[in-house]
Amino acid sequence: MSAVTGSPVLSPPRPISTARRDTPAQLRRWVVVSVLTAAVLLLAACLVMARVQQQARIIGDQAAPQAANAADLYFALSDLDAQVARLVLTSGRDELAGSRVDALGTYRERGRQVDESLQRSLTTVTGDGERAIVLELLHGLGSYRERVWQALTAGPSAAGYYTQATNVLHLDLLPAATRLREASEKRLDDAYGSQRATEIAGVTIAVLLGGALLILLIGLQVFLARRFRRLLNPALITATALTVLLLVPMAAVLILQGQVLSRARDESLIPFLDLTRARAISYDASADTSRYLISNRLDLYRQDFDRKAGGLEAGDSGLPAVAGGRDVGPDSTEQVVRRWQAYRAGHERIVKLADAGRKAEAITALTGIRRGDASFDFAYFDAAVAGITASRRDDFEVAVRDARVLLTGWPFVPAVVLGLVILLVPLSVRRRFAEYR
Repeated sequence: MSAVTGSPVLSPPRPISTARRDTPAQLRRWVVVSVLTAAVLLLAACLVMARVQQQARIIGDQAAPQAANAADLYFALSDLDAQVARLVLTSGRDELAGSRVDALGTYRERGRQVDESLQRSLTTVTGDGERAIVLELLHGLGSYRERVWQALTAGPSAAGYYTQATNVLHLDLLPAATRLREASEKRLDDAYGSQRATEIAGVTIAVLLGGALLILLIGLQVFLARRFRRLLNPALITATALTVLLLVPMAAVLILQGQVLSRARDESLIPFLDLTRARAISYDASADTSRYLISNRLDLYRQDFDRKAGGLEAGDSGLPAVAGGRDVGPDSTEQVVRRWQAYRAGHERIVKLADAGRKAEAITALTGIRRGDASFDFAYFDAAVAGITASRRDDFEVAVRDARVLLTGWPFVPAVVLGLVILLVPLSVRRRFAEYR
């Protein structure tokens, strides 16, 4: 007490520590940086997932169907000419009327397929170069059909007109169809490349931005524990858990859908395209047998057949390779090869008959539709090939649907989850700010 008044002496107020004065500003910085990081992650994740979903749609609805359509076009053109050759050979022979009716029906069916393929190409191509190829094909097809009509109505002069028609096919139509096929396959490769790049970007975003957000949320939790003696903050724990529950599935979905699409391309689509190409070559080779007879044994066509047949029986593009694989049983592959060899044996028999001056017998052996005739053997071979191509096309379509299912809703999931995180971060420090008012 004071000697004068006897009242107690009051000590001066304790100064607020510098750390305590800086706490609101530090806390505000933690919150702002965390919220901004979450907002950037939200925007980036939504854009990436939407982009991946769009690219999967492009692959499944545009790039892959265009590649398959171009392959089907090449095959249909090859068979179209093979059927014209059968029609020329059976013209005026009543005993081959059944074969002629079969060839005419197939010719009309292939013509319809060619028209539909060109129409689809004209409406789906994106580049001026591809459109120019389609227009070139349309023009060449008109010229080809004109010569086919002349060949089928020319009587004894049919061989000359047919030669003109098949020259148009091999010099104009098939090279143009090959360029269209290559352009469509390049677009498919580009689509897969873009999809892969987006996938990598998405995983990178999940690791870097997501990791940064997790570090900030954990750091804010530690900061609150040290300054305010609050070991656990329920809002921050919830925000951290939501972030983890978003990032792990998001990265998993990106990787998994990429694997599904890549596997579908490597195991279904590319084998389908390779086998369709071999199938088209086989049709063109079978037409060489007819052309040999129509041209009165022009050796060029025998050489062409031998070259094509040799390619079909060996090498990476041969039937044992393109009709085989993990998706095909060894019995099915062997069946394709064996049936092709049966047709080739029939071809050799027909050539020998023609070389021996027995052309009428050779034509009957080629165009007949009974078991043992070349046309029957080829149809039997083609049925085995068609079964594998249809299975591969179906497998690819199923895989694309699976990838789409994986991506369903993902353009919106990051917005919902990270939106909650952005709300929870300020909520977690609201009471701490209240202590400084």
